[in-house]
Amino acid sequence: MLFIDEVIISVKAGDGGNGCLAFRREKYVPRGGPSGGDGGHGGDVVLVASEHHNTLLHFRFNPEHKAQRGRHGEGSQRTGHDGASIDVPTPVGTVVYDAETGELLHDFTAPGDRFVVARGGRGGKGNARFATSTHQTPTEHEDGKPGEERRLRLELKLLADVGLVGFPNAGKSTLISRISAARPKIADYPFTTLVPNLGVVSADDDRTFVVADIPGLIEGAHEGHGLGTQFLRHIERTRLLAHLVDVSETTGRDPVHDFEVVMGELASFSEDLAHKPMIVVATKLDAAQDPERVASLEKLARDRGLAFFKISSVTGEGIDALKRAMSGHVAH
Repeated sequence: MLFIDEVIISVKAGDGGNGCLAFRREKYVPRGGPSGGDGGHGGDVVLVASEHHNTLLHFRFNPEHKAQRGRHGEGSQRTGHDGASIDVPTPVGTVVYDAETGELLHDFTAPGDRFVVARGGRGGKGNARFATSTHQTPTEHEDGKPGEERRLRLELKLLADVGLVGFPNAGKSTLISRISAARPKIADYPFTTLVPNLGVVSADDDRTFVVADIPGLIEGAHEGHGLGTQFLRHIERTRLLAHLVDVSETTGRDPVHDFEVVMGELASFSEDLAHKPMIVVATKLDAAQDPERVASLEKLARDRGLAFFKISSVTGEGIDALKRAMSGHVAH
């Protein structure tokens, strides 16, 4: 499925109905007074956090959302009907910005959360409202007020507990397919993961947690190289980062250097991201012929005070211990 994580949409609340200018013309009323009713209020545009949407794709095909305008007032002091408000479903994890000013308007973190993003205009007063003891035949009446109109930028951040980071082909997709029911596309070429994958992992203690597999980072990603940083926003909300490093000889790179490159890219994107709780995971242990490559990475993790795990997603070695560690971090 196509993953859309940023869109621009337009919203327009309903205009208020106009107030009515009218006078009673009844057969047995000798002097008819003013009888113009008020206009109805315009409808609101309300964004609602929905569990049934996990991308912003539906906004691509429907970028404009309008609420109903209020009906005009009528004679005999009849008030116009209020315009109907509209609810616009929005994925949980969506952040709403004003597209013109960049102002943060709302952050949807829980299902059912509602935010009125554009308020309907007030209905205008009919001339009956302007009658006084000294001004008995008023011709004044008001037009309805326009509803709010604005352009919004919606940005989706996945709500995952654990984010998997690392170079392309570090084994993130394979790991998530091993520990969850997610079945991401896996192949041996850069940027296999073109969209973030989510997997729900069941731990031994009957707890579950959500793991996000983020597209691989390469050196210079924060400058626009590769795919990685356009997805880094998705791990800003995670409680734990699992930094996967390929220790097999097939990369032709040094595992310690790979670790440092990814840490540099995280820090370039956000210092907060670089200082999130982290564990280091040496992957593809089944293909690692040189124990020194594993030992050097383990020493780096120890020097930084980070927990270290060795796994093979092919043989299953170390997978259970890693799952327990992830679950323990998420639980606290």
